[in-house]
Amino acid sequence: ALGDILIVGVNTDELVNSYKSMPIVPFEERLALMKAIKGPDIVIPQKSLNHIDQAKKLKFDIFVVGDDWVGRNDYLKEHGVDVIYFPYGDGVSSSNLKKKIYNSYKKLQDKADSHFSIDIESNQ
Repeated sequence: ALGDILIVGVNTDELVNSYKSMPIVPFEERLALMKAIKGPDIVIPQKSLNHIDQAKKLKFDIFVVGDDWVGRNDYLKEHGVDVIYFPYGDGVSSSNLKKKIYNSYKKLQDKADSHFSIDIESNQ
């Protein structure tokens, strides 16, 4: 175990949208999912990518984040917080999921369009 209490910050939709497209799963649902699992002791909304205020307020001394954010949170070390970059799960990406859904839909649409390639205007 890295610590005695696990605090999970769930990024708000507005925060996520500030650095990439809106999440597929809305904030309230993501928050409810985190609260429903046994692991976290505390679940909080994360409204900023700057974690200094939360570190001071909640007095945490370890910050764990995916290694897709390597280096971006090292500023916390200056405030006495150990930063651990956890290996990011390959294939676990909402962005990749969105692409797969879009590409599957596009293939179906193209197939349907080619199936109905009759020139509608010539039948008038």
